[in-house]
Amino acid sequence: MNPSLVSSWLGLITYERGLELQEQLVDGLAAAESGEHLLLLEHEPVYTMGRSRDDSSLRDEQQLPHPIYRTNRGGQATYHGPGQLVGYPLLNLAERGKDLHRYLRFLEETLILVLAAYEVQGCRREGLTGVWVEDRKIASIGIGVRRWISMHGFALNVGEDLPGFASITPCGISGVTMTSLSREAGRMIETEEVAQTTSSIFTAEMGKLPLGKF
Repeated sequence: MNPSLVSSWLGLITYERGLELQEQLVDGLAAAESGEHLLLLEHEPVYTMGRSRDDSSLRDEQQLPHPIYRTNRGGQATYHGPGQLVGYPLLNLAERGKDLHRYLRFLEETLILVLAAYEVQGCRREGLTGVWVEDRKIASIGIGVRRWISMHGFALNVGEDLPGFASITPCGISGVTMTSLSREAGRMIETEEVAQTTSSIFTAEMGKLPLGKF
């Protein structure tokens, strides 16, 4: 286990509140005033857009049913809402090798292990960041880094009904089919339950990765 990592379940919060908390924790970690955190939560319905200048994944912005926020993460448009587990790891990557590609693979592997806990086989797809079940996307990943402190993170679809994806081209991938843990497991699974599972697995996996070994 990694006792220095503080994992918190925040429930349903606005995107603005999630960003505010991240900003506070990044500043605290950079100043050595606080430790590393994993924030687990659900967002009120919102679309987010990464640093890409290509807005085509938003389709018709004027017709979107929820607000849009531009962020400093990588990637294109995605949807957040109830029934989706969002994870924001605030980690000091300066002490973990400064390797963003390896960090992304770590996040993917952690989510694959979470799915396995529910007997769902997740996988990667070559050239695409995120986690899939066969050819269906179940988790999106988009990170930002400030002073080598990680921000943003992952979004794992849990509930059966995630209608917000229908109004965009998720992650800019044409024709992608979005799925969820409840659909793939064939039963309703609560987001808070998956948050607890994710917290345990993430913390254990971090314990296998000593500082400087990313």
